Formats: sequence, C-alpha cells, structure tokens
Amino acid sequence: MASFGDIGVAAGINILFAVAFLLAFAFLRLQPINDRVYFPKWYIKGLRSSPMHLGSSVSKFVNLDWRSYVRFLNWVPDALSMPEPELIDHAGLDSAVYLQIYLLGLKVFVPVALLAWSILVPVNWTNNTLAKALATDKVQYSDIDKLSISNIPYGSLRFWTHIVMAYAFTFWTCYTLLKEYATVAKMRLHFLASERRRPDQFTVLVRNVPPDPDESVVINANKLAELVNEKKSKQNWLDYYQIKYSRNQSKRPMTKSTGFLGLYGTKVDVIDYQTAEIERLSKEVIFWLTTNFVPAATVSAVTYFDDGDCDYVCEHCLQPLLIV
Repeated sequence: MASFGDIGVAAGINILFAVAFLLAFAFLRLQPINDRVYFPKWYIKGLRSSPMHLGSSVSKFVNLDWRSYVRFLNWVPDALSMPEPELIDHAGLDSAVYLQIYLLGLKVFVPVALLAWSILVPVNWTNNTLAKALATDKVQYSDIDKLSISNIPYGSLRFWTHIVMAYAFTFWTCYTLLKEYATVAKMRLHFLASERRRPDQFTVLVRNVPPDPDESVVINANKLAELVNEKKSKQNWLDYYQIKYSRNQSKRPMTKSTGFLGLYGTKVDVIDYQTAEIERLSKEVIFWLTTNFVPAATVSAVTYFDDGDCDYVCEHCLQPLLIV
C-alpha cells in the first residue's frame, strides 16, 4: 500500500530528474558546438553565425564565459512573456505550439485539482468505511486510501458526488481541448498565410498516370473501396482473435462461418477462416486493379497558384491510386 512518504519519494525523484534534464538542456544550449542545433532558424535567416570560427581552440567547443552560466535560465521568463507572433518569428511555430501544450496542461489540471481537493477529498475523508473494515475484517489500509472512493460505503449517496464530478471533469477537459485545437489551428493557418509562397504549398503529386496526353476518363472505384474496407474489417477481427488466443492457448477460437451472422453453419477455426478471407480479398483487390486500369490522361505533376484551385483538386481527387 502506498503512503504519503512513498508518494513524496516518487515525486522527489521525478522533480530531481526534471531539474537535471532542464540543467542539461541549458548547459548544452550554451556550448558553441551545439549552436546550430538550438538556433537553426537564426542560421536560416542569416541572423547568427557559428561561434566555432571565433576564439581559441577550446572556446570553439566549450563556452568559457562564466557570466552566461549565471543567467542560463533567463530565456524561460522571456519565452513565457513574449507575444505569440514574436515567439513564432523567433523560434518557429513548433515552439509556440509546444508552449501551448504546457498551458493546456495547466488549464486542464489546475481546476480539476482544485475541485478534487475541495470537494472529493472531504467527501471521501469524512467516512469511516475503512476503519470499520479494519475492525471487522482486518482490512489493512493507509491514509492515502482514506482519500479514495474506497472509503465510501456501499449504496451511499456520496457516490453521486463522484458521478457529478466525473461528468464535470470530462466536460471541462473536452471543452478545453476543443478551444485549444481551434487556437492551434488558427495559429497554423495564420502562419501559413503569412509565410512566403512556396511551390510545395500549391503542388499535387500524381502517380500511375497513363501515357495518353489527350484524354481523361474517370474510374469508378466504389467496388475497390468496398473490398479494401472489408479486408480491413477482416484484419481487425484476425488481430482480435490472435490476441485472444495468445492469452489462452488451451483452446482455439471457433466460429460458425457459413451461416448468417455466425448463428448457424459449419463450425471452423476462426483464425484460419479470417486468414483465408484476407487472402481471398487481397487477390480480388489485385484482380480489380489489373482489370480496371482504364486509359486516361492528365499530367504527372500539376502546380496551382491559387489556394482555391489547390483545395478543389485535393477535395475531388481522393483516389488512393492517384494522389500521394
């Protein structure tokens, strides 16, 4: 049974490792040999040059300025207080999103922790269910157990508190995630809109294009989609039964495969049956691909210079054989 001391030791170890990793990150960040790793965006913009070309042979690899080690964590408050557009321009979109993830954790867990300690902990702690169990059934428990739901007696109305709080925690988490997803999506769209236009933003790569340059024929691939979906379903069932059999190998799983919904028919080994079905569907997919290759024509790569055209092509050309 865990106690407050055990939790304190575990928390201390995790905090110690977190501080050690932070110090290692800060120390390696100051070394000239790692300059390109920590500041790649500045090198791309031409705002920073390699410090390995300056100074003595030792200072090219190790930072000998002791003042930089005194203020090695100054970048943390600067990053937290920096406006979002400036942070994206300074460190990139990934860094801004990474910081947003930390803020998301605080937004989710701080209210949850406050509600849990102010409502759930008193509800659980003020019961004596575990104390009675110790007196009658010799059940061993610790002070941590008194904070949990196990200290509430069977059929108690206090369970409603846990139900209501579970819904409240779930709603708050989903709401916060929804708001943060919208925020990150807006950040990404604004970042792409403000960037200099690049060819890869408006290019659709097409493969398996027939050689005829004059005509274009649309292929109805509904049958292929049905075969692929059925094969995926069979593969999922095969994985399920293989995992089930690996846990208990005393008996192979069986099924009545020939009847409607497995309610009647010949009883067969379900793993062998699903494997055979997957092989059959794979052959049908290959047969469809070889017999439905209709002569058509387009271009091997098309470049579009308008967002609307590019979105239209991506939306209406979702055949897996054509678009990568």
